[in-house]
Amino acid sequence: MNTTIRLIEPGDAEALTVHLARDAEALGRWDPERPPDFYTVAGRRERIESALIGHARGEVWPGVVLADGIVIGQITVQDILLRAWRKGELGYWLGYPHHGQGHATRAVALAVQLMAGELGLHRAEAKTQMDNLGSQHVLRNNGFIPYGVTRSHIFVAGQWRDEILWERLLEE
Repeated sequence: MNTTIRLIEPGDAEALTVHLARDAEALGRWDPERPPDFYTVAGRRERIESALIGHARGEVWPGVVLADGIVIGQITVQDILLRAWRKGELGYWLGYPHHGQGHATRAVALAVQLMAGELGLHRAEAKTQMDNLGSQHVLRNNGFIPYGVTRSHIFVAGQWRDEILWERLLEE
């Protein structure tokens, strides 16, 4: 399958919501509790519009992951407003049926190219929960290395969880 990424569009709300709604139980293992409208098309569309405003300001690059032209997840580079620091934090998720097929690894590779090229960043960062071995594997395959742990960083499924901090220098 051909994996690509592109800037998110308001019309992506429905496809993303389908994945979110179908994967709500699986996402509950990794994501913090979300407001009820997080899993609705209207709520997703509102979040997309907000992200595109942030993109216009240079704060974020909100994207989607596609497999053979079909939206299967989301990928975002955040915290890029402070250009003097030239770093961004990468986040991503794929619909559960698309896990384990190489799409995340390819999407992160494309995001790293975007960060180093078009966005002109020097450093890429990411976080994973301690037990999210799949995301850790994706980051390692893309040259990220762990450099620390942030304790009790995210509240998920009724408990505080630690997260591993990852980094990759883009100008090596």
